[in-house]
Amino acid sequence: MHTYTAAVEVDDLAVTYGKVTALDGLHLRVGPGTVFGLLGPNGAGKTTLVKVLSTLLQPARGSARVIGHDVVRDPMAVRRSIGLAGQYAAVDEVLTGRENLEMVGRLYRLTRAEARRRAREILERFDLADAGDRRVGTYSGGMRRRLDLAASLTGRPPVLLLDEPTTGLDPRSRLELWAILDELRDAGTTILLTTQYLEEADRLAQRIAVIDAGAVIAEGAPAELKASAGTDVLRVRLHEPSDVGAAEPLLAAFAAAGTTVAADKPAGELTVRVAREDASAEALRRLDAHGLRVATIQLTQPSLDDVFLSLTGHTATATTPEESR
Repeated sequence: MHTYTAAVEVDDLAVTYGKVTALDGLHLRVGPGTVFGLLGPNGAGKTTLVKVLSTLLQPARGSARVIGHDVVRDPMAVRRSIGLAGQYAAVDEVLTGRENLEMVGRLYRLTRAEARRRAREILERFDLADAGDRRVGTYSGGMRRRLDLAASLTGRPPVLLLDEPTTGLDPRSRLELWAILDELRDAGTTILLTTQYLEEADRLAQRIAVIDAGAVIAEGAPAELKASAGTDVLRVRLHEPSDVGAAEPLLAAFAAAGTTVAADKPAGELTVRVAREDASAEALRRLDAHGLRVATIQLTQPSLDDVFLSLTGHTATATTPEESR
C-alpha cells in the first residue's frame, strides 16, 4: 500500500544526453487536485521531465514518483496512474474519433463494452459527439487536440501530464481547452502543465515553477512570482505622439533603479518600471507641469514575462540547446 502527500514528487533529478545536461538536480512537489505550471523556454528541460514522469526516459540521478510509485522501480503502476498528451496530437487519422477512443480503452484493458461506453462519454464531454464517427483526418487542429486530450483520460487517470498542449492552436481552440482543464481540476485531476505561454500559466495554474537550464530557479503562486519582481509597471499614452521626446526624461527621473523608459514614439506610449506607490499621480503632475496632455495612464503589477526576464535574463520564448535533440 503506497502512501503519498504529493501527486508528483521529484528529488535531485538529473538527465544527460551525452555531454548535454537536460535536467540538473531538479526538485518538484505537485499537490493533489491542482494545476501545476512548469514554465520555461524551449530547451529548459520541460519535455525531458515529462518523459521521465511517463517512464519513457530513465534519469541518470535522483528519483521521481507519481501517486507514490517510483518511475524506475514500478513503471507499470506509474503508467496506470497517468494520462499523457504531448506537443503533437497522437491520434490515428485513418480511424474515426470513436474508434481512436475505443482502441485506447482496450489498451487500458477495458472490456469491449466498457471501451464503447467510455468513448461515448468522452466524446460528449469534449464536444466531439457530432464528429465521433468521422475520420480524424477531417478534424481541425483544435478538434484533434481535444481528441488527444480525451484519449489521455480514457482510463480515468488521477494525474495528467500535458506537454505544451496548446502549441499551434488558434485563440478560440486554446480557450476551449483551458475550459476543459478547469473542469478536470474541479473534478480532482492533478495536472502538470508545461508551457511557454506566460498567460496560460497565469490563467490555469495554482502554482508555477520557473525552469531554466534544467533546474527550478523560482516557484510560487502566480501572484507571489509577480510580487518578487519588486516593481510596478507604469504605462502612459500621450494625446500627441510628438510629445514622447519631452515626456521621456520626466518619467526617467523617478524610474526604478537600473531601469529605463521604453518609448513607442509612433503610438505616443511610454512604459517604465517604478518603485513608488504614487507613481501615477507623480507622473501626471510632472507631465501637466510641462503642458504635456495624457490620454491614458495605468499602473500595473509586473507580468510573468517581466518575472521570467528578471530571473533568467531572457524571455520565455528563447531557445536553448539542451532539448534540441
